[in-house]
Amino acid sequence: MSSSDPGRPATQRLFAAVLPPDAAVAELRTALAPLHSLPGSRDLRWTGPEGWHFTLAFYGDVPEDATPELEARLERAARRTAPFALRVRGAGHFGGRALWAGAAGGLDTLRLLAERAEAAARRAGLPMEEHRRYTPHLTLARSRGAADLRPFAAALAGFEGQRWEAAELTLVRSHLPVSGVPGERPRYTAVRAWPLGG
Repeated sequence: MSSSDPGRPATQRLFAAVLPPDAAVAELRTALAPLHSLPGSRDLRWTGPEGWHFTLAFYGDVPEDATPELEARLERAARRTAPFALRVRGAGHFGGRALWAGAAGGLDTLRLLAERAEAAARRAGLPMEEHRRYTPHLTLARSRGAADLRPFAAALAGFEGQRWEAAELTLVRSHLPVSGVPGERPRYTAVRAWPLGG
């Protein structure tokens, strides 16, 4: 989102991610459908399939004049990381706040790519939160309050998606809802993508 203060450079809300292919999105969407009939499902804010992704590093509001340096360092991070196998598998939750699908496959490489995406931001001079161990997850729903997400995670626990090759690192822009329409979701736009092992 651009800054409205004329004294500050315009910013974009950015993060680095691995995006699942259409086939993986479609099968997860099918597996998720029964969860919408579980008690409490209407109280959750479900994310849209078009926005599903595995976040590697969240950068927050990045000044536009810092973006070229970030992009150059992300390109280097992608080039240094080989493509790897990945699949969506299982589910979990962060307390009563968020329901997510997990990942399986080349998780060591996924974590390495996440570390490199975070390091790219630090080297580009962006302030980053304290480093925490990376937990690969794809957010499916968020709670407006403290919800019991265990039945939802349990219903999806046995999900095993098809294997696919993660071959790109993508820089994504997040457009937060501004209209105040109930249920409106953030929109995501791919800014740039770089092939892994480039």
